[in-house]
Order: sequence, then structure tokens, then C-alpha cells
Amino acid sequence: MKNLMFLILLLPCLAATQSLDSISKALGRGDVESLSTYFDENVEIDDDFYDKGEAKEVIKKFFTKHPAKSFSLIHQGTSKGEDSKYFIGNLNAGNSTFRVYVYIKVDGSNSRIQELRFDKE
Repeated sequence: MKNLMFLILLLPCLAATQSLDSISKALGRGDVESLSTYFDENVEIDDDFYDKGEAKEVIKKFFTKHPAKSFSLIHQGTSKGEDSKYFIGNLNAGNSTFRVYVYIKVDGSNSRIQELRFDKE
């Protein structure tokens, strides 16, 4: 019974970790289609708010202008209530490096990107 309870509590954490890994890989490839599957209904990108469809177009334009080469994770964390996660990484894209901040809302096994920020270094 203890093992079953442990698995029930662990599964949402594993799903969120898998989502972070998938999001990181999509950023490193500039894969807008995969990345946008994690978008919430509204996404904040660089201090502007977009609905899911508009956010996809904004990110597509970004990767057209700055083709992704690689993404390396620097730091990640979880909120106290464990209902959100965030990570920070470096994106090598085009001839530039961007510090990328991603804020994700976690609801059970669903992870939804609510904020993306790209700061040129």
C-alpha cells in the first residue's frame, strides 16, 4: 500500500519533469510546433500577452529571425505549493545567445507554459 501511495504522489512530479525536458529540447531545436503544445490559453512573451495562436506566431517569428542551435539548462525550481515550475537557460540562436526564462503552471499531469522571456546577452 505504501508503494502504491508513493507512486500516486510521484507520477505528477515525473510528468512535470518530462514536460520540462520536452520544452527544453523544443527550445534547443527551435521546434515551435512541439513547444506550442505546452502553451496555456494565454501566454506572456517578453512582457506582452498573447492567446495561444498568437503566441505560436510570435515564437515562430523569433526562431525565423534567430535559428536555434542549442539550449542549455542553468537553473530550475518549484513554487512552495508545487503548482508551478520555472527554469532558466541559455539559448544559442543565430549569432546570439539569449537567456530564456520559462514559467510553467502545473495541474496534475498537465504542464502549461504561462510565460516566456528571451533576454539577449
